Amino acid sequence: MEIAELNSLQSTVLWAAFAVSLAFGFIAQRTHFCTMGAISDIVNMGSWVRMRMWGMAVGVAMLGFHLMAWLGWIDLSKTIYASGRIIWLSALTGGALFGFGMVLASGCGSKTLVRIGGGSLKSLVVFFVMGFAAFATMRGFVAVARVNTVDQVAFDMAGGSSIPVALSALLGADPQIVSLAMALVLGLGLLVWSLLSAEFRTFDNLLAGLGIGLVIVAMWWVSGRLGFVAEHPETLEAVYLSTNSGRMEALTFTAPMAYTLDWLIYFSDASKVLTLGVVSVFGVIGGAWIQSMLDRSFRWEGFRGTQDTALHLVGAVCMGVGGVTAMGCTVGQGLSGLSTLGLTSVVAVAGIVAGALGGFRFQLWLLERE
Repeated sequence: MEIAELNSLQSTVLWAAFAVSLAFGFIAQRTHFCTMGAISDIVNMGSWVRMRMWGMAVGVAMLGFHLMAWLGWIDLSKTIYASGRIIWLSALTGGALFGFGMVLASGCGSKTLVRIGGGSLKSLVVFFVMGFAAFATMRGFVAVARVNTVDQVAFDMAGGSSIPVALSALLGADPQIVSLAMALVLGLGLLVWSLLSAEFRTFDNLLAGLGIGLVIVAMWWVSGRLGFVAEHPETLEAVYLSTNSGRMEALTFTAPMAYTLDWLIYFSDASKVLTLGVVSVFGVIGGAWIQSMLDRSFRWEGFRGTQDTALHLVGAVCMGVGGVTAMGCTVGQGLSGLSTLGLTSVVAVAGIVAGALGGFRFQLWLLERE
């Protein structure tokens, strides 16, 4: 492959990622797909409808990811979730901090982008603060504290952190067969569980579950299949084009917010190039904006007062720090990570749920004080 062909392919990968993330924003805005909202509905109303959306999305993503691996389209071991080092304390504490923050900030990272597309100025503030906090946790003073504390508490797994890989080692079976079997059982199980509820079986709910799940699968394909070059013409090494990690990536939004701010601030620096993460941020905002204009739900929204502002700022910091510490958000570890059946993703999601429950209790305490 010549350099000109490589540059052309790179452009195609970025446009494809933008289109996929545009679909995510459009669907999320139309269907009110939201992880925090799903947990809130269970806690406050006893409704599991939006959690069934989330469960179906995970099931579809899981089935699609492992089917592509079975077909040889992507390599299971080349995802950002396949590291053999399990930083379980980082995933748990970071997830809890993220979950707590998303309650205070009226939604997770993806919901923040969707709300910006719908006209929320306070979500725009959350975006900037969250991106700054994420960058500080990746490379700034918070990063030093993270690396020297919670990241030190970990253990290693031979062959990677995927649950099927560990199980196949115990059983002495082929990892690919175990991975596909687990994906079929769990993925189909989640689909069946979602569809068992008659209340869930509406067009928008099915669009959310199936659509968001397929979006995650599509991004895995864009990153791991379309964007994979077996031999770079300059380095002669295998490369995944336009990824920040240099590995196969799907949708995630905490670190990409930081990379987006970095790209905007240093726009004239030739070394600052667009990546899948950066274009996905713009894509989600754009998709949500298109849908909000179509259904005429676009509304400018600002802070209600000092307390509302303070809570959103604190929540944004918690999400930025927590999302990077946990190596992902409700989409990064929740949808993309769980689709790989990664052990760290399971721990991070447990932390996010626990943190969100703590956030709801904190909000209740504030109401009782008033």
